[in-house]
Amino acid sequence: MAGEQLRVLIVEDAEDDALLIARELRRGGYDPVLTRVDTEAAMRAALGECGAIDMIISDYTLPRFSGPAALEVFKDCRCDLPFIIVSGTIGEETAVKLLKAGAHDFILKSNLARLVPAADRELREVEVRRARRHAEACLRESEERYALAAQGANDGLWDWDLRAGSVYYSPRWKAMLGYAEDEIGDGIDEWFSRVHEDDRPVVESRLQAHLSGSTAHFESEHRMRNKRDEILWMLTRGLAVRDADRQPYRVAGSQTDITERKRAEERLRFQALHDALTGLPNRTLFMERLQSALEGGEVGECRFAVMLVDLDRYKIITDSFGHSVGDALVLAVARMLQARIGPRDTVARLGGDEFAVLVEGMTSADAAVVFAESFQAALTGPLPIDGHDVFTTASIGIVMGPERYSTPEEMLRDADTANQRAKAQRKGHCQVFDTAMHTFAVNQLRLETDLRRAVERDELALFYQPLVNLASGEIDGFEALLRWRHPERGLMSPSEFIPVAEDTGLIVPLGSWALREACRQLSAWQAQFPALRPKVSVNLSAVQFAQPDLADVVLQALASAHLEARYLKLEITESVLMASSAAAMKMLDRLQNEQIKFLMDDFGTGYSSLSYLHRFPLDVLKIDASFVQKMDKEAKHDEIVQAIVALANSLNMEIVAEGMETLGTLARLRELKVGFGQGYLFSRPLEAEAAGRLLASRRHW
Repeated sequence: MAGEQLRVLIVEDAEDDALLIARELRRGGYDPVLTRVDTEAAMRAALGECGAIDMIISDYTLPRFSGPAALEVFKDCRCDLPFIIVSGTIGEETAVKLLKAGAHDFILKSNLARLVPAADRELREVEVRRARRHAEACLRESEERYALAAQGANDGLWDWDLRAGSVYYSPRWKAMLGYAEDEIGDGIDEWFSRVHEDDRPVVESRLQAHLSGSTAHFESEHRMRNKRDEILWMLTRGLAVRDADRQPYRVAGSQTDITERKRAEERLRFQALHDALTGLPNRTLFMERLQSALEGGEVGECRFAVMLVDLDRYKIITDSFGHSVGDALVLAVARMLQARIGPRDTVARLGGDEFAVLVEGMTSADAAVVFAESFQAALTGPLPIDGHDVFTTASIGIVMGPERYSTPEEMLRDADTANQRAKAQRKGHCQVFDTAMHTFAVNQLRLETDLRRAVERDELALFYQPLVNLASGEIDGFEALLRWRHPERGLMSPSEFIPVAEDTGLIVPLGSWALREACRQLSAWQAQFPALRPKVSVNLSAVQFAQPDLADVVLQALASAHLEARYLKLEITESVLMASSAAAMKMLDRLQNEQIKFLMDDFGTGYSSLSYLHRFPLDVLKIDASFVQKMDKEAKHDEIVQAIVALANSLNMEIVAEGMETLGTLARLRELKVGFGQGYLFSRPLEAEAAGRLLASRRHW
């Protein structure tokens, strides 16, 4: 389903970087329409009509332009649009200067995962600003209408004779408050006694300031009670008449009913600070209240809790039942949260399915967890929404305050970090923030930055583990395994950095590099050992498998290495197949038609479903090492391996046994007629040079 169209003016000289940004926006649910410029003139032309652009994303350094210069052009054009800097070289000090100069956010190219949340936030802020300007324009128009009406109407008039102590109130003045002509006398108390008790001191003070000569005229907006004890808003103006000694002896003025204007202002004020769907406070109001809570506490103590609540499966629900059901679900959850808080607490909707809760008087993390779990328990049953039984859970991140916090932004950041940790653990979980989480997040950010530079610095390497033909005992080929020689952490295995690469999208260029390098190395070995003709297998991640151009990337790698496709095997896991689209399956067919074989890695640890083995045209099953290593220790694992072998034979699939470590296992697998084996019994993963020497040795097992 196509996402929301987003018209992006991108100030960038590199087409590849622009495409990376577009891909990240698509991953976040947008349908980006890019207009790329790299000069001042082109940018000014593109901004000729501000309404044709929704967002500006600018690199910092360009050959003929720059991010700061683009920011100045943006400000000259006076377009109210999000302006986000995306750069791989920007430092913290430079970023702060750009934000002060008018940029709305900055994203490191090493952390493009922040782009979509930043875009979401800034697009919402633009809408808020536009709505506020529209509301202010409407308010000004309303005030002008009131001014014209006052001139054309007979506003209430009053005239106070200070020497006699009597006040003249016009019939219109009395009628405004619902009184007949003879129901109000001529004392000043007839006025002041009807002014709202909270406003009376201010009215008297302003009137006295004018009478003493401190102000040029008297003006006051205040509440008054009418005959039916209803509250009305009045605008009262007056001017004193003074004698030769500048002493006032008379004050006269008018009274205008501004109740409707005040109600309109209140509505606008409410709309500016509340969510339109739920009526809950929005992010702006929540941050104001959180700031007040921080200012009221001592550093180091726990006096309140902030909870960030995210609904699980919200996108699946809206995709399945529609946005009206999604909105109804958000409303239901909002009411459930409101029902659980006290009068001094706050529930806010930050957007989408995200809520923030400020609970006062929460003095321990245990109490906060009890509160969070009680809400999660209320979500366990089905929610009847528009004729559907909707099931959802909530992930909750908790931060205790004020402790060391000085700004609400810091607290919400850490609540979000705890929320992400809760999501990572399991659905419907809550997590209290601790400083180790922040340290982990910072380390992950540094790892992302280092990983982006790893290719440029030639820090990545492929290690090769042999696959042995168990019938002949000869090496049939190698599995290429990615390693990272980190300058500080040393040699890192894929489990340490591949998850980061997948989260940030870096797995795509890393995977392409690994594919090209493996093909290049295999081609070199085949030239060196023409009689052996070894093969190579390369792992594909779920992110790579979902790329629409994967087939082209693979075929280009083969062509560049002058390598025949039949010598390349691609390894994927069960979960990758289960999540694949129809387009991905067509891509798989295309590559198999080129004689590239596909291996299912770690078979037996995931779904292991016969239905998809029939549906997907795979060539090889790799039996997971966890079964192979225990074959000679536990009978059930031997039986599992036997069952997998029988299954593969029935489907005419080749078999590779991973994790072979003992001669006993080798003998048993040969007895079962397993085709190929891989493991420390033969060799650990080796650097290319060592793998070449092993190949040259013509070793048999």
